[in-house]
Amino acid sequence: MGGFFGVTSKQDCVFDLYFGTDYHSHLGTRRAGMAVYSKDDGFDRAIHNIENAPFRTKFDKDVNKMHGYMGIGCISDYEPQPLIVRSHHGTYAIMTVGKINNTDEIIKRMFDSGHTHFLEMSGGDINATELVAAIINQKEHLVEGIQHAQDVIDGSMTIVLLTPKGIYAARDKMGRTPVAVGKKDDGYCISFESFAYLNLGYVADRELGPGEIVILTPEGTQTLAKPGEDMKICTFLWVYYGYPSSSYEGISVEEMRYECGKKLAQRDDATPDRVAGVPDSGIAHAIGYANESGIPFSRPFIKYTPTWPRSFMPTIQSKRNLIAKMKLIPVHELIQDKSLLLIDDSIVRGTQLRETTEFLYQSGAKEVHVRPACPPILYGCKYLNFSRSTSEMDLITRRIIEQISGDYKNVHLEKFSNPDSPEYQGMIDEICKQLNFTSLRYHRLDDMIESVGLDPKKLCTYCWDGKE
Repeated sequence: MGGFFGVTSKQDCVFDLYFGTDYHSHLGTRRAGMAVYSKDDGFDRAIHNIENAPFRTKFDKDVNKMHGYMGIGCISDYEPQPLIVRSHHGTYAIMTVGKINNTDEIIKRMFDSGHTHFLEMSGGDINATELVAAIINQKEHLVEGIQHAQDVIDGSMTIVLLTPKGIYAARDKMGRTPVAVGKKDDGYCISFESFAYLNLGYVADRELGPGEIVILTPEGTQTLAKPGEDMKICTFLWVYYGYPSSSYEGISVEEMRYECGKKLAQRDDATPDRVAGVPDSGIAHAIGYANESGIPFSRPFIKYTPTWPRSFMPTIQSKRNLIAKMKLIPVHELIQDKSLLLIDDSIVRGTQLRETTEFLYQSGAKEVHVRPACPPILYGCKYLNFSRSTSEMDLITRRIIEQISGDYKNVHLEKFSNPDSPEYQGMIDEICKQLNFTSLRYHRLDDMIESVGLDPKKLCTYCWDGKE
C-alpha cells in the first residue's frame, strides 16, 4: 500500500507537505520521500528508508533545507519515490499508488518497440513508478500519457506528477483508492487520507472521481479529464486500512466500523462477560457491538505505542508476529476468569490472532469468542498492494479448504463464500478449531456492504467473493 500528499501554495509549502505526508505513516513502513519545486532553485528531493525510524525523524533535517511553493510526498511499502524524471515533457517528479500485474508484458513491449532501459532496485525488481513514467513518456502530452498508462496497466494506478506548471493528480480508472482535494486561502492540497490536511488549516473541497485527472495550482484546480461512470473502491479501506478520522466517498471510516459492530451483534447469540476490540482498527467495531448488545466494552489489553506505534513494522513475517505479541500489554484484572468476545478487522493468515488468543488464555481468560469485522478472505487482491502474501495459499481459508476438500483444484470457491452453505460452515468450524477459539462467526458480506452505505456496484469485494 502507500499514501501521498501534495501542496500548491502561494507561500513556502514545505511545512504543510512534511506534516501532510507524515499523516500517512499508517499506510507504509519502508520508504518515504518528498520533492519540491521553486522557480529559483528548480526541483529538490529527499528519500529515506523509514523501516527503523518514523517519517518525522528521518526528514526533520530535510524540512529545514527544502524550499518551494509546490511539493509532493509519499510513504510506501515498496519502491522509493517520488522520482525526478527528465523527458520531452520537461522535468517532473512522479509518485504512484497501485499495483501492476502485467509488468513483464509492458516491459517486453517497450523493449520491442524501441531502445530503453530501467534501473533495477536492490531486490532485483524494476521500480513501478519508473515504469509508469516510461509509459507516460511514450505520448506527446502528459494527460494523454497518464491515460495511456492507466489503460495499459492491469491492476490499478493512481498517479501524481509535480511539474513547474502545477501538480497533476490522476485517480485510478476504477477509483479503487481515494484522492481528496483540500483548500485554504493561499493554496490547495491533494491527499490519500481526507483527514491529513485538517490540522493544517485546509477544508475539504472535493474528491476526484474514477479516472479523473486534475491540475492543482496555488490559484485553484482544473479538471483535465472527466471522471468515468463506473467505480470499484476498495471496501477494505473502511474495514481496516483507512484511519478512523478519514472518510471516502463521504462515508466515515469510524462510523462504518461502528455500524459493522452493530450488525455483528444483531446476528449473534454469544453471551460473553466483555466485548473487546483488537487495537486499533477493531476498537470501533467492538464499541458498536457492545452498545447494540448491551454487553460491556472493555480493554483487556493495551497496545504499547511509544516504541511500537505501527502494526506493519517490520515487514518480515516472523518478526511481525513476534512484535504483534510484544506490543499488547495485558490488563489481568479484565481478563482473569472472564469470557471475552474479541473483534478484529479481519483474519488473513490467522497467525497473529491465534497468538493473541493464546496470550489471553495464558492471562487467565475463560473463553475467547472471535468475531472478524469482514467476511472470510478467499482471494488475494489483484488491484492493490495491501498484502505481502506471495501466494493465495498464505490465506488461512485456502489452507483449510485444501485440507477439507482434498481435490483442491476442482473446488468451487463460491460455495465457501456463501454464509448459508454447509461448505462455508465447515470451513468456519475448522478455522475455529485450528485457531483455538471458543466460537467464531464472521461478518456477512451483505451486512458489511450495508454498513458502508454505498451502492454495492461501486464497491470492490473481490477478496471476499471473487467478483470483479
